[in-house]
Amino acid sequence: VQLVESGGGSVQAGGSLTLSCVISGFTFDDVAIGWIRQAPGKEQEGVSRINSDSSTYYAGSVRGRFTISKDNAKNSVYLQMNNLKPEDTAVYYCAAGESGHIGPVDPSKFDYWGQGAQVTVAS
Repeated sequence: VQLVESGGGSVQAGGSLTLSCVISGFTFDDVAIGWIRQAPGKEQEGVSRINSDSSTYYAGSVRGRFTISKDNAKNSVYLQMNNLKPEDTAVYYCAAGESGHIGPVDPSKFDYWGQGAQVTVAS
């Protein structure tokens, strides 16, 4: 089982980034995938998730600015982040849940994690 994130970086406030996560070792169609972030000195925060049925969820802090999507043919999940704010600065982790259906993005519900991608938003 492997999850590999890419696409992190540094942007100015108001800018955009897209994170990608390529997943292997699963039957991709059966898992739920989430994005969880952690800022320095803060707890993990569930940002968004997409279930096996493609239903999505967004935390209130990112709703309307972030979009999660997946490409089953590429075993990949994406997080399009628009209108980024300095408070979005964090390490973003891609995570997979074998249950396939997860409610709000509770980090404890995910079984496998990627290595993380740094996102830095300058004011």
